[in-house]
Amino acid sequence: MRVSEYYRLGRTQGTLDFVDVDIQDDVPMYIDPGMIRHLPDDWGKECLIMLTTFFDSVLDAVKTGDKKRAHYLLGNLGEPNETHLGFSAGRSAGRGFSHRMGIVLAEKLSASEAARSGLIEDLEDTAFFVDGIGKDIVSDITTNIIRGSLIAYTQQMAEVVGIPLGEGIESGPVWSPHKQEWEQAYVRLPVASNQKLLLVPKVIVRRDMLMNRSDYYRNHLVPALKTEELDNPSSRLVRTLKDGTRKINTYDIEAHYGTNKPAVTKETLQRPDLYVHYRDLVKSSAPAAISHEELSAASAAPLPDFEELLREVLETPSGREHANAYHRKIEALFTALFYPSLTMPEMEEEIHEGRKRIDITYTNVAQRGFFRFLRQHKIKSTYIMVECKNYGKEPGNPEIDQLASRFSPIRGQFGILACRSFADKDRFLKRCRDTALDYRGYVLALDDGDISELVADALEAIRWVPSDPPPPQPEVKPEVEGYPLLYRRFKTLVN
Repeated sequence: MRVSEYYRLGRTQGTLDFVDVDIQDDVPMYIDPGMIRHLPDDWGKECLIMLTTFFDSVLDAVKTGDKKRAHYLLGNLGEPNETHLGFSAGRSAGRGFSHRMGIVLAEKLSASEAARSGLIEDLEDTAFFVDGIGKDIVSDITTNIIRGSLIAYTQQMAEVVGIPLGEGIESGPVWSPHKQEWEQAYVRLPVASNQKLLLVPKVIVRRDMLMNRSDYYRNHLVPALKTEELDNPSSRLVRTLKDGTRKINTYDIEAHYGTNKPAVTKETLQRPDLYVHYRDLVKSSAPAAISHEELSAASAAPLPDFEELLREVLETPSGREHANAYHRKIEALFTALFYPSLTMPEMEEEIHEGRKRIDITYTNVAQRGFFRFLRQHKIKSTYIMVECKNYGKEPGNPEIDQLASRFSPIRGQFGILACRSFADKDRFLKRCRDTALDYRGYVLALDDGDISELVADALEAIRWVPSDPPPPQPEVKPEVEGYPLLYRRFKTLVN
């Protein structure tokens, strides 16, 4: 039974910002610290500080021979059953990490030449050079380290979708990056089937890690070993063809040098620059978040039904008495439609010490498409504000001013005004343009027709197939995250 089913949320995976896990079994996905490193928002930076300070403390203890400190740091890592991620046979049991395994890892790191030499810098490196460490263990350790941030995220998402929180729940070990110590607290968390629950953002999970030992071995280490053998005139692994060409097969390299972790570690320690280059290459490229389709394949969750979500918005009666329903329907549609560009919705966020509220706030983590375009062009848009107006009448200047008053250089200066209709759309859009020209921010006004067009554009991109036969000019596959209507509407503000 999924979280959405247990709590009867009336939602499916597409409209949820978190992974809609099975509360009894595990979903075969993993928290990847590599995804966290590329998050541009405050939550991501907070998690990264936790990861960095923790593992730096571990490496310092290893290099100075402080076994007591290493055992304290790693021995406090527990089994994170509460996320229901990873893989376990039958009921979720956090098969990955435990206190005992933490002590064993401390001993292995202390004995590791890769750790002592400085080749191991980050948590992900351990999966390459330490026996017994794979993506499941890296994910479990990451969960432990960022537990404090996951608790805050869970509380935020519970408020958005209506999940009740239990009081006085033991947090489990929480890493303090300032004290560089483990702490415990009693917190508010969901409890499902007598087990506490931690919700995990979709944007930090993957089916495999970005830093992948198989990829490193196949595409970096093996080619380097081939080059060395080909450059060696006396190599026994090289065959000379009749035309004089020297040739070497991959399976000969694998048979001679080995493919297991100790073999990879041995050869990498002799060529450390090779691994450093690979690591830098992976870290320098911002990864794409897991897609709706990948989530569906991994967890058997249904794909978002954009037409149904749109229908629920359009069928909501206009008028103030239905404002909350319209607000919720817009959030559900936008959360699905704008994923993975916009994440972590927050409803009715208070600003200015509670004197003002923003209906919905999203975090902009876009790696492509329209919302990436905003960041590339220096439009302050770390947070995207959405105001929902379910009026039976046309919104006017007060509504534009209301949204513009929420803008700031820190929060962002871009927002969306979702409403039902305009009596004079051109006049209203000109008012939005005046606001932009007065340097008061960028307001994109979208009525029912515009929102319908956004959904139609997304469905066209999803359902697109290349022409057969191909046309004379190459076709460009449309991107769901392109949102052409938003591009056009934004241009009317700045041109």
